[in-house]
Amino acid sequence: MSRKTAFSALTVLALVGCASVPMESPEKSTLAKQFNPPPGDKAGVYMYRSGSFGGALKKDIWLDGKCIGESAPNVFFHEEVEGNVEHKFSTESEFSPNDLLVKTDSGQNYFVRQFIKLGVFVGGAGLELVGEEKGKQDVASLKMAVKGKCSK
Repeated sequence: MSRKTAFSALTVLALVGCASVPMESPEKSTLAKQFNPPPGDKAGVYMYRSGSFGGALKKDIWLDGKCIGESAPNVFFHEEVEGNVEHKFSTESEFSPNDLLVKTDSGQNYFVRQFIKLGVFVGGAGLELVGEEKGKQDVASLKMAVKGKCSK
């Protein structure tokens, strides 16, 4: 087997395996999936990763410089943040962090999807803001991960 073939096989295995992270209780997950409007001057953010592509990879998610947690396939995080402010979501990629800036309005929920993309040596990650209906539909089938543990 050539080095190129071996490298390609290892890359495919890394992208289709299955990573796991600590999970919240089913009750806490179900409560978050009620998508209640956040109170007062707060905005709600759901950060999630759906699908199995890149399943062996865990990727950190950061919000305004604070570790939210490591993602794995089919998990989400929920956080309440200050409304009427721009927030910076970040995730690790192969060579540098990927950032997404989102201006939040008080009383609204926002959905940020993390996705895995091919890299030169390992898979990277990106972030995108998705609409409320699509976000609710995606998060409804996911499980809530425990916050606060990042690899870096």
